[in-house]
Amino acid sequence: MIWVDTDFGFDDLWALLLLRHHDVAMAGVSLVAGNAPLPQVKANALGANKAYGLAMPLYEGADRPLKRQAETAQSILGFSGMQTRGRTLPFVPADAPMPAAVSALASWLMSAKEGEARDILALGPLTNIARLVQEHPQAITHISRLVWMGGGNGQGNHTPHAEYNAFADPEAAAIVMQADLPLEIADLTLCRSVSFAEADMPDSDPLTADLLGGYFDIALRRGRQKMSIYDPVAALAVVDPGGFAASAVDMVTVTQSGERYGATDFRRNPSARGRLLVKAPADAARRCLDVLKGELCAF
Repeated sequence: MIWVDTDFGFDDLWALLLLRHHDVAMAGVSLVAGNAPLPQVKANALGANKAYGLAMPLYEGADRPLKRQAETAQSILGFSGMQTRGRTLPFVPADAPMPAAVSALASWLMSAKEGEARDILALGPLTNIARLVQEHPQAITHISRLVWMGGGNGQGNHTPHAEYNAFADPEAAAIVMQADLPLEIADLTLCRSVSFAEADMPDSDPLTADLLGGYFDIALRRGRQKMSIYDPVAALAVVDPGGFAASAVDMVTVTQSGERYGATDFRRNPSARGRLLVKAPADAARRCLDVLKGELCAF
């Protein structure tokens, strides 16, 4: 069982479908502003629950970064934070307020019995996780594994130096990195090594095919013939930890204003608790794409 923290773009949905494909139960899914403002993130999650029958227990998290002014990825991903070729997730009106994310996550962590794993997969800015560190220091001692898709050991994607999830809330990333957690990072460099061409796209139901096509179009607009796979790679690391090579590292996020704001630096340290995933399985792209085969939704 796992807890997922997400800003709910298409590749976040893809990662959740990968977990379901591998029979990983979700104890909770906390939402955070990132790809889009929080109201749209909530709408995406509710629509995905209906379209894909995910039955995710949803929790409302941070609607803004800890300190900086919010900056979404809508300029790249579109208004919904989920680029498409015309189709969209169904609109589902909320029938009740979502419960608060951080307190629910803390309660789940504290409920662990001796020897019981409490893994977290984080797919967006780390605002909720940083608030957990700040507000529930006892709860974080029960985290058995925290896998984050974020940061970059090289060139950025949102700025020349920074990956988006780190740039969206660098102060939160710094807090999490300094908390001595069992943190594993699937960074931009790793995810860029896992990619697919349009010819690789599987036969899927119309909605899934449309959303995957919209995701691929991001690469085409940038003059590329292959698109990198991001959040599903982090989810694959959850279900197949032995398939990834990793390096023990000290981790730092730049929080000083300037051109490197939001950049992440990793320094090899054999005694460090944090791990940077440095090599994915050779068949990682195929395994991620296979999750999207067939009729995944009836909408």
